Amino acid sequence: MPIRVRVWDLPTRVFHWATALCVLGLITTGTVGGSAMPFHFRFGYALLSLLLFRILWGVVGGHWSRFSSFLFGPRALLAYLRGQHPASHSVGHSPLGALSVWAMLGVLMLQVGTGLVSDDEIATTGPLSHLVSNAVVSLASSYHTRVGKLAVLALVLLHVGAIIVYTRRQQGLAAAMLHGDKQLDAPAPAARDDAASRTAAALLMALCVAAVYWVSGLAPAAL
Repeated sequence: MPIRVRVWDLPTRVFHWATALCVLGLITTGTVGGSAMPFHFRFGYALLSLLLFRILWGVVGGHWSRFSSFLFGPRALLAYLRGQHPASHSVGHSPLGALSVWAMLGVLMLQVGTGLVSDDEIATTGPLSHLVSNAVVSLASSYHTRVGKLAVLALVLLHVGAIIVYTRRQQGLAAAMLHGDKQLDAPAPAARDDAASRTAAALLMALCVAAVYWVSGLAPAAL
């Protein structure tokens, strides 16, 4: 009989869907530009708060949300692609899924980071742009509006494509990120997802929001 196991704790699920909404909002407002740019910054600050939280939660969060649970080497990735992986590599993030997660976190952090020091030379300036040289601002602005934007779009499309493929294979990837549980053929450690862990996550998120609010206040003038 299949075993129902809590794999994704509530904080991880909230992070996942909130990040998706922020990325969608950033793409939309960045494309529209003009009067939408204040909202672009707000989505950016929200996303930075979420990313900082995920980094902390990757250390102290539920079992399958911790970075240590999806640190795979090239050998594990090749074994997974050949279908020769152990069952434990399919409970949380698989080696291929882990690669996608690391790429998404890295690209989003770089995109938000460059946004903080970008300047479109019209009316939009990142809150930290005055703290770096003009050369850094120029390089960050170019990356943020060109390479970084394309990288984010590519990863989003890849992520959506992977979800469709896994859904057709009836592996319940999207559903598990909604309710947190997976039906497994063998026992596996369950992620802690109780009132205490959720309270800790809320406190960590509040800390991250406070930190980002402080960073946004470093701008020489209010947005």
